[in-house]
Amino acid sequence: MENQIAKVSTPLPHREGQGGESVRVGILGAAGYTGGELIRLLLNHPQAEIVFANSESNAGNLVSSVHEGLIGETKLKFTDEMPFDKVDVVFFCFGHGKSEAFLKEHSIPEDVKIIDLAQDFRLRSTGVQEFRSSDITPEHHDFVYGLPELNKELIQKAQHVANPGCFATAIQLALLPAAMLHLLNADVAVNAITGSTGAGQKPGATTHFSWRADNMSIYKPFQHQHIAEIRQSLMQEQGYLSASIDFIPYRGPFARGIFCTAVVKTDAPASDVIAAYKEYYRYAAFTHYCDSPIDLKQVVNTNKALVHVDGFEGKLLISSCIDNLLKGAVGQAVQNMNLLFGLDETTGLRLKASAF
Repeated sequence: MENQIAKVSTPLPHREGQGGESVRVGILGAAGYTGGELIRLLLNHPQAEIVFANSESNAGNLVSSVHEGLIGETKLKFTDEMPFDKVDVVFFCFGHGKSEAFLKEHSIPEDVKIIDLAQDFRLRSTGVQEFRSSDITPEHHDFVYGLPELNKELIQKAQHVANPGCFATAIQLALLPAAMLHLLNADVAVNAITGSTGAGQKPGATTHFSWRADNMSIYKPFQHQHIAEIRQSLMQEQGYLSASIDFIPYRGPFARGIFCTAVVKTDAPASDVIAAYKEYYRYAAFTHYCDSPIDLKQVVNTNKALVHVDGFEGKLLISSCIDNLLKGAVGQAVQNMNLLFGLDETTGLRLKASAF
C-alpha cells in the first residue's frame, strides 16, 4: 500500500462533543494491557463510542474473554478489520517501533486523528517530529508531544499526538517547574520504581510472579529510552539543558504505579520553589502539588499525578507519583482525546484511587 495518509474526497466531520455526538474511536493493538485499560475508560466515557477494537490474534473473541475485568460490562468483540472511514480517532496501542511501520504500510484518512501510545513519534525538532525513515511523507510530520501540562494549546490544535512514556510523564512532572525556574544546571539524580504492568502483558522472566514478588531490581541504568523525551521537554521549558539526567529505573513488587524521586542541586530558597510549583500546576486538570509527602496509593487507578518538594541545604528533593497505565499511558491518551475534540479535559476520567 502507499506509504502515506490517504486523502479522501468527502472527509467525515470531526465530532466536537459539544452537541452530544459521540467521538467514534478505533483501537489498534487492543488485546494488551493498554488496550484493555483504554477500553475500560472508553466504555464509561459519556461522549465516546468504540467502533472497533482490532486484534488479529483474537478476532471474533469477546473482549471480556481477554480483559476479564470487563466481564458483564460489554459484548464488544475483537476484530481483524480496520474501518478507518467510520472513526474520528484511532489509538495505536502497539509495542515500540510498530506504529511507524504501520503508517508506512497502511493508509489512514487524513481527517482521522491519531493518538500513538508508543515512542515512535515522541522526539521532535522545533515542535515538529523528525522521523528516522526518509520515505514517510510530510503529512506524518505533525505529531505533537502529548503532555498536557506542557503542550495543552498545541494538543488542542493537533491532528496527531505522540502520547508520553510512563516514566517520562512522572519525571517530567517532577522537574518541569524546576526547569521553568532555570534550576537544572547540575546533574540531576533520578530514581523511579514501576509496577509490573509497565512491562506489558506478554509474560517474561522479570514479570513472572514468583520472581517479581518480594523482589526489586534495576534495569537500563542511565540508558532508559525515556531519557531522550525527558530531556526534550526540559529543554523546551528551560531553553537549554547541559546537565545530565542520571535516571535509575527500578522494577517494583507491585502491579501498578510509578514513584519517582529527583535531587536537584540549587541554592534557591525552597519556599520560593514550592510557590512556583504550586503556581505551575495551579490550572492543571490532573497534576496537583501536595504540601505533605505523597504516597503511591493516592494515585493508583486514577489519572492524577502528585508532586511534592522538600528543601535541604543546597538541594531539593522532588517526589512525584502516577499510575503507569493511566496518567502514564491510556488515561493521558483519553485526556488528549478530550482536548483534541473540544471536550472538558476531565471527561470520563474522574476515577477513585484504590487507596484501601
